[in-house]
Amino acid sequence: MTRVIIPDDGPPVMRASDAYRTLAERLSVGYFDKLPSSEIDLIDRIREAEVVINIRSSSRFTESVFAQSKQLRLLSLWGTGTDNVDLAAAAGHGVTVTNTPGVAATSIAEHCLALLLATARRIPQADSQVREGGWPRGGGVQMHGKTLGVIGLGAIGRRFARLGAAIGMRVITWTMHPDPALGFEHVPLDQLYRDSDAISIHLRLSDETRGMIGAPAFALMKPSVILINTARGLIVDEAALLQALTETRIAGAGLDVFDTEPLPAGHPLTKLSNVVMTPHSAGITPEALEAGLQMAVDNVFNFLAGRPSHVVIPPRSASPGAP
Repeated sequence: MTRVIIPDDGPPVMRASDAYRTLAERLSVGYFDKLPSSEIDLIDRIREAEVVINIRSSSRFTESVFAQSKQLRLLSLWGTGTDNVDLAAAAGHGVTVTNTPGVAATSIAEHCLALLLATARRIPQADSQVREGGWPRGGGVQMHGKTLGVIGLGAIGRRFARLGAAIGMRVITWTMHPDPALGFEHVPLDQLYRDSDAISIHLRLSDETRGMIGAPAFALMKPSVILINTARGLIVDEAALLQALTETRIAGAGLDVFDTEPLPAGHPLTKLSNVVMTPHSAGITPEALEAGLQMAVDNVFNFLAGRPSHVVIPPRSASPGAP
């Protein structure tokens, strides 16, 4: 029976799911509900696995991990991001990599809207003051009639753009591969920075996007702009973001992702009143959770049946034109 390892379900989400029960009924499953303590620990956990289902992006699948996992044929990622995987190394060692695109798009887009409105209307601050006996009046701004800049038009970016339009915002977009058929107004990136009253990031982390929103970008933005990031923390230059927020060169930020996660105690972002933060939880609703875990499991079943689905990268020997 095919040996499947889930090495990093910490904190646990997979074990209680219907998807896990389906998996365990059909295949031999090894399960760990705590994160690996090191790369060596990860290797020890998956050394005999033919299939790995990766739950947490903090588990990094490097050249060394693949080299020492001789039995591994499939790495099924729960989630869309692949920045924790050396994809070239996976291909070189004959490992197929799959992911779960689109299943959390609605959940994350709704979370973006919640972060935007909470930041714009200063809801956390008002809530805190009311609990302490205060009665603050005003201080928020409405988004109807404002301009929303959406950076990246994958499933999440498209969904959030439509939500922005639904509350009466003018939506402008920038993406690496514009498609007029999507029906959005596409503008140069510098123009998006200058014209937007709110900017939301929907890009994958890569060498091209790492740190792309830094001091030069913040210098172009309106002082009234709100930045929303539910993608990856490292896409934004954190030092430049902190400076822009501290000096009120931008009005605020709604953040679900950070350079270091969990966010360290006493981090400077935690001391700023113009920031609303959530713990990388935008895509974690019961509906999105179960759908994503089931897709990760279905990707395993489909691979074993010879019909790989949602393939990010095939093993090199299966690549077009490969010998």
